[in-house]
Amino acid sequence: MLLGRKRKLGRMIDEMTKGEKLTLTEKIEDKDLLLYLGLTDDANPLYIQHDYASQTSFKKPLVPTIMLTGIITSAVSKYLPGPGSHIHKQEIHFLKPVYHYGTVNLFFEVIEVVRSTNTVTIRVEGMNEDEEMVIQGELQVSPPERLEKMDGKALENF
Repeated sequence: MLLGRKRKLGRMIDEMTKGEKLTLTEKIEDKDLLLYLGLTDDANPLYIQHDYASQTSFKKPLVPTIMLTGIITSAVSKYLPGPGSHIHKQEIHFLKPVYHYGTVNLFFEVIEVVRSTNTVTIRVEGMNEDEEMVIQGELQVSPPERLEKMDGKALENF
């Protein structure tokens, strides 16, 4: 249990500035797809059956858009602003499909910091290995909050 241990948190609102950027590259491998599809019990043939997908307009199996969303939200939780942050709203457009074994280069930029509401707006764009735009979106995020020293009142939720 983490009780009483120091927790590493991401950056607080007063440590963030408009214009901050983050770049991540994700290569979509079989192990990632199988883990996701197994956890969600998603058997959509467009995601897993090469023979089916080859007969569609896509020609190849696709990476589920919700899996790509998970990669984006994970970047917020891990890096920008980091641990302790929370996404309130997201609007993500999937402009082109991402295929199995594809690479997605994700670019994040803080476009607004509102200290009074403890929120930041982050723009995200994703490019595939052919440098085509495949993802565009915005997220409204609350960075982690500064914590008070733990006392008996903080433990009432347990």
